[in-house]
Amino acid sequence: MKFLKSLLRAGTSSVFAISAFTISAFASDTTIIHAGQVLTHPGKAPLQKQTITVVDGKIVSVTAGYAKQNNTDATYIDLKNSFVLPGLIDSHVHLSMEWNPNIRLQAVTKRSGDIAFDAMINGQKTLMAGFTSVQDVGGPEEVFALRDAINAGKIDGPRIRASGRSVSPTGGHGDTHGYISKVLDVFRSPTICDGADDCRRATRAAIKAGADIVKITATGGVLSNTAAGTGQQFFQDELEAIVQSAAKMGRQVTAHAHGKAGIESALKAGVKSIQHGTYLDKATVRLFKKYDASLVPTVLAGMTVVDWAENKDWLPPASKAKALKVGPQMLNMLRIAHANGVTIAFGTDSGVSAHGDNAREFGYMVEAGMSEMEAIKAATITAAERMEMGDIVGAIAAGKFADIIAVNGNPLDDITELYDVDFVMKNGKVYKNED
Repeated sequence: MKFLKSLLRAGTSSVFAISAFTISAFASDTTIIHAGQVLTHPGKAPLQKQTITVVDGKIVSVTAGYAKQNNTDATYIDLKNSFVLPGLIDSHVHLSMEWNPNIRLQAVTKRSGDIAFDAMINGQKTLMAGFTSVQDVGGPEEVFALRDAINAGKIDGPRIRASGRSVSPTGGHGDTHGYISKVLDVFRSPTICDGADDCRRATRAAIKAGADIVKITATGGVLSNTAAGTGQQFFQDELEAIVQSAAKMGRQVTAHAHGKAGIESALKAGVKSIQHGTYLDKATVRLFKKYDASLVPTVLAGMTVVDWAENKDWLPPASKAKALKVGPQMLNMLRIAHANGVTIAFGTDSGVSAHGDNAREFGYMVEAGMSEMEAIKAATITAAERMEMGDIVGAIAAGKFADIIAVNGNPLDDITELYDVDFVMKNGKVYKNED
């Protein structure tokens, strides 16, 4: 800095003589992390005593030993007594809401600004829990505004990939239920469709609104206030029209799907990931493999709705009945999928469960037979690849964004260590450091 000040005193000609490389070197923001144990690539063994160098929000190197830099302006972070791993990724959240006894009333009383502020707060809870990237699948346009504001550095929050409103058939899980007709007319979404041609239009409307990925409701759902079951709701030609239209505009499709027939129809249509997958079986597994699709299990959501149905009195009767049928199936579903080699990406359906509790899904994954390493890989490398973000996040490696978390214990021995993350960095900025 003294050299730069002397050049400034010498006159503008000297300043202009400074090369772009020299200016960038002075302007760079360097952080040096000394990590006791670091899981750079989940699925591979952790490394011991490593130095992670971060410049301008990106990782530039991971080297053995606790190295020092000549740059005296570098910030040093001591994680020598910690277990360090990549920022976690949740493939299924709903940042704009969180289920509660008043949610049906709030749908007609909250203003757009209320929804936006709720989404921001929920995003920050998620980030502080160690989830530096999320996929918001099924939400209002306020989520697009949140995504863009975070990307622009205006507010803090996780990196967001968003679908916006779900593409759904009339009366399907993504539609609105349980109000008088005048209210239902107000809630009519441009992504509700019937017939192949109309579903093409709805898919294009979702992308026009800002969708990074198109979400469809291929089957009924638990929390839609209608006694329409959880079976298939789109016809095959409608599913194919959606997938083809999305592909024409460079988007993948993910499907909410509980019933076996709905899951299989979605996979055959070319859907790249299935959310929930409750009633899959070994025949369904073969289709996952044939079409190279992934499963986002969301067992935490299933366990949450069972608790509500058994211990709370605020679920509508139709939803309560579905919760008691669907929820208990989900842990066994994950056991079948994992045992038979389905690609699994971590996801919680947070917004059903509480935001910030996302890591509790790990406990169910391990209970279903996944190793701790497999569960962590599902929430890092696999989730990043399946969300088309594998080139920028998911591992601690040169060239990727510095999304890094740390815990005091070893989550490969006890996955519950991830329930309370001690250190959170996203894009090189520290958001939490309890040490």
